Amino acid sequence: MDTTGPAATVISAVDRRSMDRAVELGRRGWGRVQPNPMVGCVLVRQGEVVGEGWHREFGGPHAEVIALSEAGAEAKGATAYISLEPCHHEGKTPPCSVALRGAGVSRIVFGAPDLGRKSGGGAAALRAGGIDVVGPVLTERESRRENPAFFQTTLERPWVALKLAVSLDGKISSKSGVRTGISGTKANDQVQWLRAGFDAILVGTNTALVDDPLLTVREKLKPRVPPRRVILDAEGKVSAKSRVLHEGDAPVSFFTTTSSPKAWRVPIEAAGATVSEVSAGSHGGVSLSATLSILREEGVRTLLCEGGGSVGSGLLTGGLVDRLYLIVAPKLIGPEGVSAFQWIENSGLSFPPQVSEQSGRPIGDWVLSEEPRRFGHDVWMVLEPRGE
Repeated sequence: MDTTGPAATVISAVDRRSMDRAVELGRRGWGRVQPNPMVGCVLVRQGEVVGEGWHREFGGPHAEVIALSEAGAEAKGATAYISLEPCHHEGKTPPCSVALRGAGVSRIVFGAPDLGRKSGGGAAALRAGGIDVVGPVLTERESRRENPAFFQTTLERPWVALKLAVSLDGKISSKSGVRTGISGTKANDQVQWLRAGFDAILVGTNTALVDDPLLTVREKLKPRVPPRRVILDAEGKVSAKSRVLHEGDAPVSFFTTTSSPKAWRVPIEAAGATVSEVSAGSHGGVSLSATLSILREEGVRTLLCEGGGSVGSGLLTGGLVDRLYLIVAPKLIGPEGVSAFQWIENSGLSFPPQVSEQSGRPIGDWVLSEEPRRFGHDVWMVLEPRGE
């Protein structure tokens, strides 16, 4: 696990392994528990795992309750490793702090603090009840990595992830206006899984025109709430016959400017989409910051941008990207290809040492937030701005 960021409570290697397992279990709730956080729990008694659980469905039993049920009487005297501080309020389920104390758990190690005004305070209540409580043991970066929306500190915009599939020379297509498959089947399946955990998926005009994407989740993991589909179309170029308007159950939203004609908006809205007019961006297109602000006001907490190069570059240079999912395919496109990072004249994957005027965030310094993984022949990397 990443150990950067604010200091966390130091625990033993044995404790760390159990906490890592709790975090791993929590991830199984991806796409099914939001807006609740993903949480996992492991119960260990005399060195043996006696119960495991994770929050599986929004409104359903929490991880601690499931693990306690599996452990039964063996929970008494056990240590509970929980990736998030036990809740201490009566919501859709009873307080987990009460359940843990009632089961006779003698020690609790928790990962991230529960910052909720209503749900927080479980650790203090358990300590007051005489239970040995250790935590938080995850750094701020680790906590945010697992549940970014839950730890989102700004209400001005959603937490934004940018996903790009690129060739070795940093290209996203073979030529402007040509649909090009960059990543392979296994990586594409992983993208479907990724989509399931976001509130909305966004693409720009060119991607909508060239790919005519559905922007739906089409794998075994069915999201509890299908992500909203968002298209940026400053001039009203996307056809009302596009697949996104006629297939799939998730709502569709268009963001445009005064440059789009009324004759374009009417059939788009007649097809069931909403059309919002925002200001133009400083380099053309729609204002990204204005779009994100409206989406946040409308309840979008997490947003996945899937292209294209212009929108992705605008988000990056505007300091509006919180995580970058980079899929690198072992192929070369050549000089006619469209660059993923359109402010870079030379091909390659490194970011330039620039600073966004909007946020002051350096966009040239990114770090891996987890180990790269292989999906088929492609390499899947997850990066975040250094220092966050």
